[in-house]
Amino acid sequence: MSENNKEKLRVSINAIESGYEFMLAYAAQGLDIEHKGGGGGPSIRGYLEDMKNGLETIADDFENVIYTEVKNDAALFADYVTVLRQDARNSLKAVLMVMALPSIGSQVIDNLNASIHMRALLTDIFLLDEAVLTFSKKLQ
Repeated sequence: MSENNKEKLRVSINAIESGYEFMLAYAAQGLDIEHKGGGGGPSIRGYLEDMKNGLETIADDFENVIYTEVKNDAALFADYVTVLRQDARNSLKAVLMVMALPSIGSQVIDNLNASIHMRALLTDIFLLDEAVLTFSKKLQ
């Protein structure tokens, strides 16, 4: 069970991080209109869909790992997950809004990247991931 929880968390983290990294490259292209994949490379919408899925589950995924790995101090970590949960909700709202656009250009993706919500979320993920990993190493 614990390994399954860790794998789910990894999938969520990777979807969010790889989406963010792709958005950085996409924003740098300076596209006025969206290219839909094919010969021009992968579609931004695929990355946004994966990111959406990760954003929907990341807080629960962290909680599941925390309650199996951290034990005595789990409540402290879970308290911080409430911060991550709100940042994930805010980021998800922004991603869904962008996905609703008929064409996604580089400028809107650049603005999504710069969103304080997205940046806060990434920092939350990095902090929690490292903290849980450090605590897990203590158990070994």
